[in-house]
Amino acid sequence: MTIDKSLKRKGRLARTRNVLQRHERIQQMQADDRWSDTQSPFGLPKLRIVKLVVGKKKKKKAAEPGAGKDDKKKAAKKK
Repeated sequence: MTIDKSLKRKGRLARTRNVLQRHERIQQMQADDRWSDTQSPFGLPKLRIVKLVVGKKKKKKAAEPGAGKDDKKKAAKKK
């Protein structure tokens, strides 16, 4: 039985996975020069996967540094 199109998530496999497939491990080892063609594809070592963390953008302060003190005084007077 298949999953309905409305229930599928877009880009589901685009996220970072914990486990690599065998051919992906071999490709990564070839990039690191740790793989030779005479080596057996079975019993490969575990490879560390580097996860990219996207941080939030910081908001720029438009007001001057001294303006914050006046705002606190105004808020205290309103109470």
